[in-house]
Parts: sequence; structure tokens; C-alpha cells
Amino acid sequence: MDNHSSVDLQHLVPIIAEAKRLAIEYRRITGRPLGVTGEIAEYEAARLLNLRLAPVRQSGYDAIRDDGTRLQIKARCILDDAKPGQRVGGIKLEKEWDAVLLVLLDSQYEPINIYEANRLEITTALLAPGSRARNERGALGVSKFKSIGTLVWTRN
Repeated sequence: MDNHSSVDLQHLVPIIAEAKRLAIEYRRITGRPLGVTGEIAEYEAARLLNLRLAPVRQSGYDAIRDDGTRLQIKARCILDDAKPGQRVGGIKLEKEWDAVLLVLLDSQYEPINIYEANRLEITTALLAPGSRARNERGALGVSKFKSIGTLVWTRN
């Protein structure tokens, strides 16, 4: 299938389940993440928020809402022994996108919460004086993202 933006998410259910299983096992053995957190988060956001995944390698955004909103999707796996101050991966202001979703996953790669922040909120936070990581790499802290964003989905 060439047009991956129209992928039926049901076809991904067994693949994502296996990716989660492998990621958990890999972390148990090595203590390191496998590197599939982003893909799992994109799938979960699309499934839970009824989004269409963007075409592969679409620069700037990962999914599209029915109203045309282009969404970048970021993920963090929150482990029980996680250090405070975890950061959201780099958000590039020069790319095309309208809002960012932050998908928080538990140690089993199951979604806990999804937050959304619009472009203005993200831009203001990233350009605020202070942190070099934030200003140069576009890396916001998870707590900062939660404070400027809106909780759009929770499993509780």
C-alpha cells in the first residue's frame, strides 16, 4: 500500500502489540529503550483521537485531524524509576505543523495521558529566555508541556 496515510489502524494492532512486547523485553534485558516509543505513540494517538497518520517522512507533522489540523506527535515513556525533568524530543519551529501532541506511556507502553499544545503556546515556551536545551534544540520539559497544554485524553 503506497498511501500510508489511509492505513487501517486495525491492521497495525498485532504489529504494535508485538513491538510493545519486544520493547519491554529489550528494556528488561539491556536497561535501554528499543527506540519504538515514537511509532507506538503515533499509533495510539491516531487510534484514541481518531486521527489520520500523515504520509511517511512527512516533514513537520505526523498526523492530521479531520479539520485539517497538522499534528506533531511526541512521546515519553514514564517509568517508575524515571528521573524528574524528562524532556520532550526536539520540536522544530521551522517545520509546518499546527499543534503538538504529547503521548505519555507507562512501562508497558500503554497510553496514560495525551496533552495538546498549539503552535503559539509551543513557540512562546521555546523562545522564552533561559534554557539552552529548550532554545537551541526545541526540547521542552514534560512538566512545562503539561502546564501549557490541554489534557485531551486520559485512561482514568
